[in-house]
Amino acid sequence: MTRTRVLLAGESWISQTTHVKGFDKFSTAEYQTGIDGLRAALEDSDIDLVHMPGHEVPTRFPATLEAMDAYDVIVISDIGANSILLHPDTFVRGRRTPDRLKLLAEWVKKGGAFMMIGGYYSFQGLGGEARYRGTPVEAMLPVSIHPWDDRVEVPDGFLPRRLTEHPAIAGIDGDWPWLLGYNEVVAKPGAEVVLAAGDGDHPLLVVGTHGNGRTAAWTSDIGPHWLPQEFIDWPGYARLWQQTFAWLAGR
Repeated sequence: MTRTRVLLAGESWISQTTHVKGFDKFSTAEYQTGIDGLRAALEDSDIDLVHMPGHEVPTRFPATLEAMDAYDVIVISDIGANSILLHPDTFVRGRRTPDRLKLLAEWVKKGGAFMMIGGYYSFQGLGGEARYRGTPVEAMLPVSIHPWDDRVEVPDGFLPRRLTEHPAIAGIDGDWPWLLGYNEVVAKPGAEVVLAAGDGDHPLLVVGTHGNGRTAAWTSDIGPHWLPQEFIDWPGYARLWQQTFAWLAGR
């Protein structure tokens, strides 16, 4: 069986804490990732997940079509557009470098596959600072991105609502677990909204095409806090991601 190679860029961060103890204070730092649940969900599948942490993206994100051809699907999750646009050769040294957002859209148009997963630095993101609106990424996504902070926090939870049948959710029956937030987007004409966020019409899972390639948007997270541990532990979690990546890759 042909294996599907997925590159996921993002889903890592460094947290710095200042501890104040009376007159004195000190700081600690911790490196964290949000990829463990997804990695476990794909372990026994025919999908090979390659994780590129956020601090590696500016230097290591593919900068040629040939480099992108090493993958069947490229995913951006919770990392802003600047990290892909600004190679250190440009930001630090003032040199010309490839526009990797343009290259990514060209790669998909030629037959690649792309997905954006929601988070504080996905779509337009926290304070509008993810900044994917108006970029080649928005042009190829099956959704339009708002120009403002598009996060929707739902602390009391919402349930995914199935709007249509699609290979990404085939065989996932029964009740879905709660989710706690998402990025608000608008489905483009011709795109297929597979899942909605709760009782409204806000898209949760949207699929579409760009040229000869396939695209998808999942507007919630892949782990806490928007996607709780109970969702990760649910059997449908693994099936959802395995089938979504397989559909994107045309398997």
